[in-house]
Amino acid sequence: MDDSSIVTLYFARSEQAIQETDAKYGGYCYSIAYNILANQEDSEESVNDTYLSAWNSIPPRKPNPLAPFLGKIVRHISIDMWRKNGALKRGGGEMPLVLEELQECVPSRENLEERYEQKELVRQVRNFISSLSDTERRVFVCRYWYLDSTAEIAKRFGFSESKVSSMLHRIRSKLEKHLMREGT
Repeated sequence: MDDSSIVTLYFARSEQAIQETDAKYGGYCYSIAYNILANQEDSEESVNDTYLSAWNSIPPRKPNPLAPFLGKIVRHISIDMWRKNGALKRGGGEMPLVLEELQECVPSRENLEERYEQKELVRQVRNFISSLSDTERRVFVCRYWYLDSTAEIAKRFGFSESKVSSMLHRIRSKLEKHLMREGT
């Protein structure tokens, strides 16, 4: 079933919308949740919460395409759950590793003085990402948005794990230089 048909089911308040969403995007949502949480039960709960959130926000929203809309929801729910569960102490999932990798190049302060600085940092990271080649951008997003492991990225792109690691290291170095140059 295509995305517009699924959204139409949400607007009709048909429970079939959830079933169709799960059939088409269940694996996608689960993989995002599992990469963050590294726990089957928590990941399944996160996916179910995603469906509830989609149910509550469609309507009035009419997402097109549906996949990024659901991906953003499941990512936020999973990160919130990860924080709540104290997963950093357990060392589970890709989340601690990804945060450690990005910590090298993104300035970290306990409290940013102003929201402006946060927005500026986000804007600069977006500008940086848009300047990358298509392959670099896709690898970066797989790692730092979807939290895919380097092994998963290597398999997806047909690269060796060492090539993916090197590419990510070079991208982080470029990001750090970009942020320093922009004064962020």
